[in-house]
Amino acid sequence: MRSAGGVDVFLANSAHVASRIQKAYRRDAEVLHPPVDVGAFPLREAKEDFYLTVSRLEPYKRIDLLVEAFAARRERRLIIIGDGPEMQRLRSKATPNVELPGRLSTPEVRDHMQRARAFLFAGIEDFGIVMAEAQACGTPVIAFAHGGAADIVRGDTGLLFGEQTAAALSAALQRFEQDRGRFAAAACRENALRFDRPRFRQRFAELVRAHWERFAMRRALPA
Repeated sequence: MRSAGGVDVFLANSAHVASRIQKAYRRDAEVLHPPVDVGAFPLREAKEDFYLTVSRLEPYKRIDLLVEAFAARRERRLIIIGDGPEMQRLRSKATPNVELPGRLSTPEVRDHMQRARAFLFAGIEDFGIVMAEAQACGTPVIAFAHGGAADIVRGDTGLLFGEQTAAALSAALQRFEQDRGRFAAAACRENALRFDRPRFRQRFAELVRAHWERFAMRRALPA
């Protein structure tokens, strides 16, 4: 706590992390979203009939909730790209409409992101760059409403579900299917540009300049 008191400025990569800084250190933090290489994920308007997630298969990612939700919605197809210690368990639970091809190359991942009907995210991340990459492709995001997802997903670019359960995810999928026309690919792309690298550099420079000027003024004041 003594060390935290000597810090001039805290920067957080999402509002979620800023709240944790406030809780731990009793200090406000400036939110500076991390840079996303939006140019590496081109927009694709036409979408296909499958849902997607891309993730390291770790327990905290909650990929099991996706598998469970699609077991109850077998008319819909889910592709889970990634590898990790949960692979065997997830494959044992997966129904025929759920595919786990393992880890794929970056071009293959990008191709899936561009074609997916929507990108799914059930875990909690400090930010979650993969969701912003999906938005850059023009792909709506359906995510658990905690962590960085709350900063990334807007009302016209995806849906957030409030409980970390398969039932809540399934209900969000149903809402999405009923109102798919609301989530335009161009809106998703525009949303992702908020996190593009030039925007990050601009925002970072603005923060440094503003806080340095305040710091310099304090140093100039007489003791």
